[in-house]
Amino acid sequence: MARNEDEGFRVKPAAPKSRGGARSPRLVSQVLKRVSKAGAKSSGKNFGRPANTFGRGRVAASIAGQRLGPNARRVVIKSRLVVLRRASPNSAAVHLRYIERDGVNRDGRKGQAYGAGTDVADLKAFQERGQSDRHQFRFIVSAEDGQKLEDLKGFTRHLMRQMEIDLETQLDWVAVDHWDTDNPHTHIVLHGHTGGRASSRKDLVIAPGYIAQGMRMRASELATEWLGPRTEAEIRQSLLHEVDQQRLTILDRVLIRQAGPDGIDLTDNARHPLSQNALRARLQRLEGMGLAERKDAYRWKLQPGMATTLDAMGQREDALETVRRALKGQLRECVVHEVPTYSVTGRIAGKGLADELHDRGYLVVDGVDGRAHYMKLPASSQLNDLPTNGIVEARPLNQEKPVDRNIATAAKDGVYRTAEHVAQLTQAKNRDPRSAVDAHVRRLEALRRAGIVERLADGIWKVPPDLLQKARTHDAKKNMGLAVELRSHLSMDQQVRAMGVTWLDRQLVGNRSIASGTGFAAEVRDAMRERVDFLVTQGLAERRGRHVIFAQDLLATLQDRDVSTAGHALEKQTGKTFQPARTGQQVSGTYSHSIQLTSGRYAVLDSELGFSLVPWRPVVEPRLGQQVSAQVRGPFVNWHFGRGQGI
Repeated sequence: MARNEDEGFRVKPAAPKSRGGARSPRLVSQVLKRVSKAGAKSSGKNFGRPANTFGRGRVAASIAGQRLGPNARRVVIKSRLVVLRRASPNSAAVHLRYIERDGVNRDGRKGQAYGAGTDVADLKAFQERGQSDRHQFRFIVSAEDGQKLEDLKGFTRHLMRQMEIDLETQLDWVAVDHWDTDNPHTHIVLHGHTGGRASSRKDLVIAPGYIAQGMRMRASELATEWLGPRTEAEIRQSLLHEVDQQRLTILDRVLIRQAGPDGIDLTDNARHPLSQNALRARLQRLEGMGLAERKDAYRWKLQPGMATTLDAMGQREDALETVRRALKGQLRECVVHEVPTYSVTGRIAGKGLADELHDRGYLVVDGVDGRAHYMKLPASSQLNDLPTNGIVEARPLNQEKPVDRNIATAAKDGVYRTAEHVAQLTQAKNRDPRSAVDAHVRRLEALRRAGIVERLADGIWKVPPDLLQKARTHDAKKNMGLAVELRSHLSMDQQVRAMGVTWLDRQLVGNRSIASGTGFAAEVRDAMRERVDFLVTQGLAERRGRHVIFAQDLLATLQDRDVSTAGHALEKQTGKTFQPARTGQQVSGTYSHSIQLTSGRYAVLDSELGFSLVPWRPVVEPRLGQQVSAQVRGPFVNWHFGRGQGI
């Protein structure tokens, strides 16, 4: 009997097969990303599994804070994961040294690191335990009511103990409490390995949800337990305090979340009179700043970019407050530089970190122009090399790099080819054309990541016609557009009677006038007059009426006296013979260390005959402990590295 055609077909459900190509994101993933960008909060319900699928603390992140109500104490935690192999070799040491700096203690003294079981942590041993770590965690914990937490050490230890329970491992950490701001806070440095014996340690991987949410909730639980829930009066006072702030506040974030296509409608908040009054007052304040527009009694519209504008205003207010603290009551016109457009010379009145997590420093310079300048430093700047009360000069970067000029010259019709460049360098008798081209390729890779050039194929690059301008702009943004040079590590009072070349001497010999006015400019003019009197007593200057005649080669004479005094003092300490480096002489030896003199920093070169002092330059520092040679030409020097010709 013939079979029905319908019976010949059997459906066999199975998992969909891959069709090749990139897999499109799942709908749920896309929705979650959109919700996250919109700033929506979790409902607090647990739908069967934690949000994160890797790292320690996944379960704790999902349950932390469930007992907290709207009157819980708020805690802000900033976190940073530092990959040690990408950071500078001394990044960890510099960060630990900074958080222990002077003036951060409650009584204005140097900070003291502590740990789980000690009030005086051994930072050297702490660094040694983390030398083999892949990464390091850095946290800043700041409770909203930190002034009421008298025992910050105890609070931090309880928090870290709770983290050990949540992460199910012992933690190796140190912390330093800072009381130098309106909100006391704690810096915590956590090694990136689990507890136990060194042989059994593993990388400490913390779930992103725990870092973003769980740790903050645990700190909030602890602060609420210690201080009790916030009262209605405290909540009201906190909200009223945020109304007039010229910065991005919690009220602003609430308004941004509530804003829809038609603006903000406060009608639904009528049952929360306290919140509605605070939001309405904040909107009125934003209207006065031009960041919000009233539609009617309950509807408002926020201006585009309001959050960015408020964030910039907050940073400026913080900078101005920093300047006022550094000047200690002295009246100055304050200038906050994003990228300075002119050179600034003056006294370092204050310094610190504008971004304490990323070690980005700042300077407050009391300028000779009678104004106080706040400027952020490039990431490569070392605050330890810029002493307070020293003289510094900061100038904008407007110079192009030779490597960029070479790329633009070697490119033909907007295309740079490594093979053609190697051929050009070979024809020009370059000793190592391949290494030279490799350096250009590294620069091209950096410019490609910045979106300036495009790699067409291996060894072939598309170069824009305005490469030099774009590269210069890129470098200015990367380095904050600023070059900072220390002109003298001595204060004005120390320079007046110093036996060596000072910044004051260079101003006098160069006949550089200081602008009239009060402030630091007046201090400089007084110091210059006192310096002239000192030079007269030393026989290095002579007064003739209103004119001053300086000795011939004044700067060279002062430098020779300074170096000679330091050399003979070092000779007594080491027992080695001091060999003065004469102008035009080539000096060779092992670069052992450097010393700071009045005339500047000098490198100590040890040889079989003794040692010499040569003006130091940054290029020689990576050669510490190596054989180097230098051609001395007065205050200048040409350094040479590698084995030279000779016997």
